[in-house]
Amino acid sequence: MRLRKLSRTSGHRRSLLKNQVTALVLHGRIETTEAKAKSIKPLADKMVTLGKRGDLASRRQAAAFLVDPAAVQKLFDDLAPKYEERSGGYTRILKTGVRRGDAAPMAIIEWV
Repeated sequence: MRLRKLSRTSGHRRSLLKNQVTALVLHGRIETTEAKAKSIKPLADKMVTLGKRGDLASRRQAAAFLVDPAAVQKLFDDLAPKYEERSGGYTRILKTGVRRGDAAPMAIIEWV
């Protein structure tokens, strides 16, 4: 997997991705730039995989990554059972156009 630096330091980038994945778990869909959406996708899929395993170690790994404890609860109680029979590809990225201020390509990332 190629790491996108997103013009940020490593700590800032890690924090950004944690917050974005947490928001995706809590809200179901978020609008962000295409580059950020492509960076979030494998991390969000990994969180669902942890939720599907469902053991204590998986819950602790998810809690270490997700910022909000409510997101961990929602992941294990709502999202993981929904994708129990699916073997991957839990998110989709829809391109929406460009941002008005700086013409950055925008996209919506949501659960399938």
